[in-house]
Amino acid sequence: MGPVSIVVITLNEEKRVGRLLNDLSKQTHQDFEVIVVDSNSEDNTCQVASAFEASLPKLTVHQMATRGVSLGRNTGAAMAQYERILFLDADVRLAPTFLANAISQLEEKQLEVAGVYMGADALPLAHKIGYGLFNLGLFITQYTFPTAVGACIFSTKRAHNEIGGFDLEITLCEDCDYVKRASKTWRFRFLNLTFGFDPRRLDQEGIFKMGATYLKANVRRFFFGEMRNNEMEYKFGHYKEQ
Repeated sequence: MGPVSIVVITLNEEKRVGRLLNDLSKQTHQDFEVIVVDSNSEDNTCQVASAFEASLPKLTVHQMATRGVSLGRNTGAAMAQYERILFLDADVRLAPTFLANAISQLEEKQLEVAGVYMGADALPLAHKIGYGLFNLGLFITQYTFPTAVGACIFSTKRAHNEIGGFDLEITLCEDCDYVKRASKTWRFRFLNLTFGFDPRRLDQEGIFKMGATYLKANVRRFFFGEMRNNEMEYKFGHYKEQ
């Protein structure tokens, strides 16, 4: 199994980034580096991340002066040492065998770019239903109009560079645009895996409201193309602590 460069984007995630880094330290596959790209947090995110240098020897914490989801991912990809890249959000949780299983599937299916489904094992029934419907949409669209959850996307330096990385002008569905453009050159599929996804987004936006927002966004994308003029406003890191 080959090495992986794991790019984690953060913005005021001092209460969550440690959980993810702890999950990474316990992976059964340990051939990876971690690059935390921080969007100039106002809390102790960078300090919390740096405290994992002992358990994650190949850890880099980079703080940007400018904030941005796509900028953070592109910055991390440019710093990556390895060909295989995994983009993660700071509030993701991973099982100990996640990397090993993911790399095995990527190599077996010969995928350059791949998505991962959202898991809801420990969440209430309403969340399970919401995540299940969202995952169903991801499964169906992967064959014709690929969409993905930016919180957990696999790529490669080659694919990332050839498509020009994440589009800095897109603030909503930049992850879907990324995999859609990549799928024009490489076969895109979802791995038979799930990752833990913090429910604060659904809790604060509301399950149906958030689902409707993303459905509306992707319908707009399908008929009118990507949204580069703030047609549907979305602010990075706007979720409150819970």
